[in-house]
Amino acid sequence: MTELKQRQVGTITQPRLGPTGWARWAWRQLTSMRAALLLLLCLAVAAVPGSIWPQRNIDAARVADYLQRHPLAGPWMDRIGLFDVYASPWFAAIYILLLVSLIGCIGPRTMHYARAYRAAPPRPPRHLDRLEAHRRVQVPGTPQEVVHRTRTILGRRHYRTHAYDEHSISAESGHLGEAGNLLFHASLALIVIAVAAGHLFGWRGDAIVPEGQALTNTLSSYGTFSPGPWVDTERLAPFTVRVDSMRATFEEQASGAQFGAPRVFTATVTASDGPGDPTRRTKLEVNKPLSLPGAKAFLLGNGYAPVVTVRDGAGKVVYRDATPFLPQDNNYRSTGAIKVSGLPKDRQLGFTGLFLPTATIEARIGPTSLFPALKNPALVLTAYEGELYPGGRPQNVYTLATDAMTQLRQPSGDPVRIWLTPGSTVQLPGGRGSITLESVSRFAGLSVRHDPAKPFALIGAIGAMLGLTFSFTTRRRRVFVRVMPVVGGAETTPMTIVDFGALAKGGDPRLRAAVDRLISDLFGTERERS
Repeated sequence: MTELKQRQVGTITQPRLGPTGWARWAWRQLTSMRAALLLLLCLAVAAVPGSIWPQRNIDAARVADYLQRHPLAGPWMDRIGLFDVYASPWFAAIYILLLVSLIGCIGPRTMHYARAYRAAPPRPPRHLDRLEAHRRVQVPGTPQEVVHRTRTILGRRHYRTHAYDEHSISAESGHLGEAGNLLFHASLALIVIAVAAGHLFGWRGDAIVPEGQALTNTLSSYGTFSPGPWVDTERLAPFTVRVDSMRATFEEQASGAQFGAPRVFTATVTASDGPGDPTRRTKLEVNKPLSLPGAKAFLLGNGYAPVVTVRDGAGKVVYRDATPFLPQDNNYRSTGAIKVSGLPKDRQLGFTGLFLPTATIEARIGPTSLFPALKNPALVLTAYEGELYPGGRPQNVYTLATDAMTQLRQPSGDPVRIWLTPGSTVQLPGGRGSITLESVSRFAGLSVRHDPAKPFALIGAIGAMLGLTFSFTTRRRRVFVRVMPVVGGAETTPMTIVDFGALAKGGDPRLRAAVDRLISDLFGTERERS
């Protein structure tokens, strides 16, 4: 008989899940909190390649240079989206799954919370002395008076109360903690949506604008422009920002590390919201952006832009512009390139080198700057001749690609070394013309950003902080009260025995103290009974 039962039990098999069952199982797994945390971790890991390899939407020239230097690995990396990480399908898939997981987790929990909030607290258990916190007190008054007074004070303490009979009360508090938990997850979902919307509809443009020049909100005016996939670059707001002057002061009196430290960076600009609109003159400072139609302009950098004039062999001006040089250290030792493209293709000139605000030559490191202000400015250059843009490949405007160029040399065979001070001119060998340093102006590094979803991300961040605060500081508690009259007492005043029992969801080391405070607030003084 035993063997027969074992055989019968052994033949029982679990029912196989159909397509609907598998779909429900997959949905439960996706909308679990464990899956949301795992997807959040995956999203953080997936974003790492974007900070390791150059991104096409930020610096296409660096991507092209990387592909040229890595002919084997580069194309495969490009195929899997390592140069467009944040726009790749696999990154979008993780992002969408995380959003679905959060929304799918919030929805059922919100409905469960709503049902629990509307439901009455459960009936008091039969044995209150078995609960986590229990007290029995004897107070004056009839049971009806005590019940009414107890229920009133519990209500003032934000307990939801319900009386199943005239001798007992059930009370519940702490729903704000669960509401805070839901608020946190809803705010997290809002942040994810806001970041996605900012990526799709937002853009960022960076430009270096010398004094006297203007930045117009067009693609050609920006050094780098990063638009979202759904940004129409033909419909950008037509504002302009003209840099009238750039003022920078540095510490000259201090010694040690403070010598040369920056003190003031201020750009005086004239802004216009569009053609025909009135202009406004204002100051642009660090951490004090300029508000523009749908965008904000930030002052992120500054430096020097030597005004250089290049003439050909016939004395005709083929280049004249304020050319920004980018600072490399605290003393503004700056690097840059001058590209003279207004010459025949195979005879174009390129100059690369250093601008030194306070120039000197040290035996160990060569030309360098001793101070960031214009004390003894000099422009130190090396000259090249050839094709500036072979194959039409994009280049960084602040560096010179010399692959299709030849370095200019003196008749003696030594490379041409150019040292220019303001107002000086150097003749180029072979009758190629001359180069002159006319003057030195400053430039302002502007970053213009448009993020329509930023207010929603801020709301989400505030909501997440509030949700965490409510979740960590609010305890879910239930308090049960049962009263009974004192029979046969000697007192002339009616007395009532009150049983208090309380329990908490999860650990609550302050539960007993909360019950004691509740009794003290309810009755002032009481007499305990064993």
